[in-house]
Amino acid sequence: MEVNELNSFLGNIDIYLLDQILKGRFVKEMKILDAGCGEGRNCIYFLHQGYQIFGCDSNPIAIQMARVYAQTIQKDYDIHRFQKASVEDMPFHNGAFDALISSAVLHFARSESHFFQMLEEMMRILKPGGVFLLRMCTDAGNILENSFRVGDGVYLLPDGSERFILTSNLEKEMVARFNLDYLEPAKSVLVHGLRSMGVFVFRKKS
Repeated sequence: MEVNELNSFLGNIDIYLLDQILKGRFVKEMKILDAGCGEGRNCIYFLHQGYQIFGCDSNPIAIQMARVYAQTIQKDYDIHRFQKASVEDMPFHNGAFDALISSAVLHFARSESHFFQMLEEMMRILKPGGVFLLRMCTDAGNILENSFRVGDGVYLLPDGSERFILTSNLEKEMVARFNLDYLEPAKSVLVHGLRSMGVFVFRKKS
């Protein structure tokens, strides 16, 4: 397959999500939600392959674009699977999804309470036994030593961005509060001297 064909097939997918796809983490029987999907860049592969992919985002223009992409790939795709909604208040019933993707979303939390508010809503709609893929900024590599604390859990990082940081203590609290198991060891990718991005793959215990 040529590079252009591969790019069209996969879209601008996060390499960490692609890693989980290659490991067989998702199957077509699953209902999968991309919470904070933007224009749907992490949904392209799933759409091409006929997975039951859903998305939500607070940006109406992004959702409109996600719907256009979806119907370009699947003519009969139900565009209402992409909903305009904030992660704190999603229009799905309890335990609606077998897998939930949160990629570069939770580090936009405004405070620790806001972080847990978003997580609480995600866990509400994820089935017991469901897969939770989380990617966000962490404190790995002692990145906070050269960061300025802006507010409750929010830091100005050396790369100039303001992000809510998942610290090791907060990670422990999250795992305990929501009864999560690690499906594989957590990883953080260090952009030397600038930021640290963590990748976590959990299962919500039954």
